[in-house]
Amino acid sequence: MSSPFISPEGDLVITSRCHVPVGDIDIRVTTSGGPGGQHANRSLTAVVATLRLADSAALSEHQRSLLIESLGPVVRSTATRFRSQAQNRSAALEQLAQKLAAGLHRDAPRRASRPTRASKIRRVDEKKARGRTKQLRRSTDD
Repeated sequence: MSSPFISPEGDLVITSRCHVPVGDIDIRVTTSGGPGGQHANRSLTAVVATLRLADSAALSEHQRSLLIESLGPVVRSTATRFRSQAQNRSAALEQLAQKLAAGLHRDAPRRASRPTRASKIRRVDEKKARGRTKQLRRSTDD
């Protein structure tokens, strides 16, 4: 397996800290649908990779809860793009790794910042301009 998502130990690399053994992933092959005649109807080229998050010992409890919250208890990836089963297997594992990485990703919390001096001046100037506009609309019944 020469995929960048497979480590030399045979693990699926999700992030630098998270690796899932390929043995935890159920890989099923089936016939591809669509056009292609007898080749598509008879060749087992489509690959479905399934990971049951509750059964994977490689994930910590925190990682497992994040993934179940965002992706559900079972994560599935299907590849039918290529005519080769090996290429579709690599593509399915790559898609699975990308789904898991996206499920683990959390944005850093936003830290509130203070308004800049220029933005304060701009805000006051806009308020003054709006006030002048309203002043001009008033009737002059002196």
